Amino acid sequence: MNTPIALILFNRPDTTARVFAEIARAKPKKLFLIADGPRPHVATDVEKCAAARAVVAQVDWECEVQRKYSGSNLGCGMCPASGLTWVFENVDRAIVLEDDCVPDPSFFPFCEEVLERYREDERIMHVAGNHFQDNQRFVNTSYFFSRHNICLGGWATWARAWRCYDIELKRWPALRDTPWLNYIVGESRGAAVWRRIFDEAHTAGTRASYSDYQWTFTCWVENGLSVIPNVELCRNIGFDQDATHIFSANCPWRVAQTEPMKFPLVHPSVVTPDAAADLAFNERVLVAEGSSPYGLRERISKALSAFR
Repeated sequence: MNTPIALILFNRPDTTARVFAEIARAKPKKLFLIADGPRPHVATDVEKCAAARAVVAQVDWECEVQRKYSGSNLGCGMCPASGLTWVFENVDRAIVLEDDCVPDPSFFPFCEEVLERYREDERIMHVAGNHFQDNQRFVNTSYFFSRHNICLGGWATWARAWRCYDIELKRWPALRDTPWLNYIVGESRGAAVWRRIFDEAHTAGTRASYSDYQWTFTCWVENGLSVIPNVELCRNIGFDQDATHIFSANCPWRVAQTEPMKFPLVHPSVVTPDAAADLAFNERVLVAEGSSPYGLRERISKALSAFR
């Protein structure tokens, strides 16, 4: 495979091994390994971090491997943020996986084809590996466009898009009290949730324990769209006691199983966000954030009734 892959890992050798096995099947010509260092207050981290790095030490196919291994713990914000900045200083596009995200084999050719197709289209900033629509399909094409840049599973992007990334959300104060967020999200309740999220991310700055919300803000402030597959191509296997943010297997972001993408891809005829799918995903965000009131589903269309 010609598209570079970036794998972000930490202290979970078991899940890392499962993800790395799929990468090995894809045999990328370039592989970037980003590893955070052990936390000083967690005695088992030294051994576990070393074990996770040992898993990815055995690259038995022809591949250029580059490593960015931290000696100290940067956290779930700065480690991936700085690591991906390093990746995109070296290549113009990449597929990104974390150590608990197992992709279907078709995820790689899907990303590769879409990355090439939209390589110069600055309207598109992100390629997702999931749609989180309870396998409900809104389109007859292989994917649709969305304002939501889902990156809880595997995903991909271009250096041209990542150059806009700002973990500190420097432009947020000027936008916070304008109608901008309501316009992006499409309704006030969802905008209120994202306003709180961006407030927290901006206050935390480089100390934030996450990097994905800042990527969402970046895509939105650049008016960028995301490519969302019409099947779930990645499954997160890390919802357990070792997780950093999400522990419940019943969380709204859980994918029970993946489904292969069918080829050749059927491309959308126009580049515009799917309003119904975006509304459905916004409901999923509200559920995840505990902000969805009882009876809300009765106020949206029957096409969105799969959410539960």
